[in-house]
Amino acid sequence: MPHTIRLSPDGTYVILKVTGEIDTRTAMAQNMEANAFAKKHGVRKYLVDLVECRNVQSDLDNYAFAYEDMMNAPVDREARIVFLVHPDDHSHDFVETVSRNAGLDVTLFRDRALAEAHLRD
Repeated sequence: MPHTIRLSPDGTYVILKVTGEIDTRTAMAQNMEANAFAKKHGVRKYLVDLVECRNVQSDLDNYAFAYEDMMNAPVDREARIVFLVHPDDHSHDFVETVSRNAGLDVTLFRDRALAEAHLRD
């Protein structure tokens, strides 16, 4: 799964850009990598750019990702996370719902400017 990790131009959040198809195993590996990068730079906010990425997991797998994988991983569960998705893509909607229900600060956006503004609040 092609992805890149970098700081935002103002250095206040991490940008994880993912392309292609994503499953929970790949997402977890990328989250761990982005978390280590954020920790190194003292950042606790993430823009996960999924505009060119489709979630191919079942609802059950997405549920397990939020309630098991993320809860048991050594990641910053207090971080603010934004999912930026393509306007016509609803494959990530359930992940947002179960992540929020699991206590994670995850919000899905289809507009980049609104996503970035949410991270600056």
